[in-house]
Amino acid sequence: MSEMHLVLDTDIRGPWPQGTEVIYFGMGCFWGAEKKLWNLPGVVSTAVGYMGGSASDPTYPLVCTGSTGHSEIVLVAYNPSKTSIYDLLKCFWENHDPTQGNRQGNDIGTQYRSAVYWTTSEQEKWVTESRNAYNEVLVSKGFDPITSELAPASNFKFWYAEEYHQQYLIKNPNGYDCHAHTGILLPEIAALSS
Repeated sequence: MSEMHLVLDTDIRGPWPQGTEVIYFGMGCFWGAEKKLWNLPGVVSTAVGYMGGSASDPTYPLVCTGSTGHSEIVLVAYNPSKTSIYDLLKCFWENHDPTQGNRQGNDIGTQYRSAVYWTTSEQEKWVTESRNAYNEVLVSKGFDPITSELAPASNFKFWYAEEYHQQYLIKNPNGYDCHAHTGILLPEIAALSS
């Protein structure tokens, strides 16, 4: 079943070009997060869904009860020769508040928690290093420590959200786009050796 991305004109379920990598981000409400991520150079496709919980085939109303343990997540398929994992992580860290636990601003619940689920060992290195660097800066500026859930994507299944959530802010240009953020920039990180 093909579901074409309304901005990138790619199938949100793949297949994508050879060499495409995937990473998953939870930044609170997935509508605004998806828009920020699809606008990055080298992003092949995005989709919103649910990850990190226990229920099979979760629905938005069920996830919003907080009983399933799922987060609202953005799948990002990207070309690593056109965008770096650092640039994706910079967008992630700087466009939400990873110190707020189970909330983002006025959005409260486990589904709004900060999370990164990686699919490669290289991504894992960058996620860990960027978290450590960003945490150090945040704490030095008076913020609480980062509470983001960081784990291999293989620990969880990604469940695609309902069609009306996909590219929501294209379908609803004046729709809700709330993202708390710290106003703190991710520091430069020296290249990691593989």
